[in-house]
Formats: sequence, C-alpha cells, structure tokens
Amino acid sequence: MADERNGNGEQNRPAAKLNHRIISSMSRRSVAAHPWHDLEIGPDAPTVFNCVVEITKGSKVKYELDKKTGLIKVDRILYSSVVYPHNYGFIPRTLCEDGDPMDVLVLMQEPVIPGCFLRARAIGLMPMIDQGEKDDKIIAVCADDPEYRHYTDIKQLAPHR
Repeated sequence: MADERNGNGEQNRPAAKLNHRIISSMSRRSVAAHPWHDLEIGPDAPTVFNCVVEITKGSKVKYELDKKTGLIKVDRILYSSVVYPHNYGFIPRTLCEDGDPMDVLVLMQEPVIPGCFLRARAIGLMPMIDQGEKDDKIIAVCADDPEYRHYTDIKQLAPHR
C-alpha cells in the first residue's frame, strides 16, 4: 500500500464514517423547553409556584422573555439611578390581559441569573397600569430563602426595607 501524503506532507487519514441518523437529526429543529409554555407551574400551586427570573436584583438591565424563542433578551438599559430592588420575572403557564405571562417580583436575599426558575409564594399584589392597560405585579417571596420564606402577607414586611 502506497504512503499517501497531503500537500502539507502529513499522511492522509480515511474520512470518519458519519452516523446518518445523527446527521439527519441535526437537520430537524431541536426541541428546547420554552420557559413560558413548557415549565410546569409546580405541584403546590397556587400556594407555592414556579417562576422564571428575567431581571436580576440590583440590575439596570431590563430583560424580557422573547415569546417566540423562549430566550431572555435585553429590552433596554435603564439610564437613571433606578435598579430592580429584587428579582423580577414571570409565572409560567399564565396569561394576563396584556398578552404576557403574569409578572412577579420575588423578594429574596440574593440576585439570581436571568433564565433560572425558583419556587415562590405570593404575599401581595401591586396594581399597575402600563400604557393604559392593566399590568398588575404579584409580590412574592422565595419559598426556599430562609430570610423570606416565613412571610405570608405583604403587611408583615418592614415598611422601609
């Protein structure tokens, strides 16, 4: 058998045989979980429910769910000294009058990364209007945060914390 070399003087190697099942599956759309539609609201809902974090506590970046892809995208950067006081996101498998999932502000000790989900318990509601439409926000506590999990009503919180 002749010693075949390529133009760089290296020995030619036979091409690896490709598994056609793998290649054909690459051409199909991969199935990824959509945080709004595919994430369960949780077995203990409505008492304790899952929520997806869009915006991290202390952030000046306004993220939001891209409804088509299910990814978290940058909406805008806040230019004032205003930051999000706690983690902010949405409750999966909910639909509000504005066509978006139900918004939730989750009180907890630590910031968490956008796109993760956590268990929360509602303790209040903040009625709001956004561009003439009702856009209420659920106020919740992280059900797994030892500093906040004991709260059951917004009236239990210190007024200036």
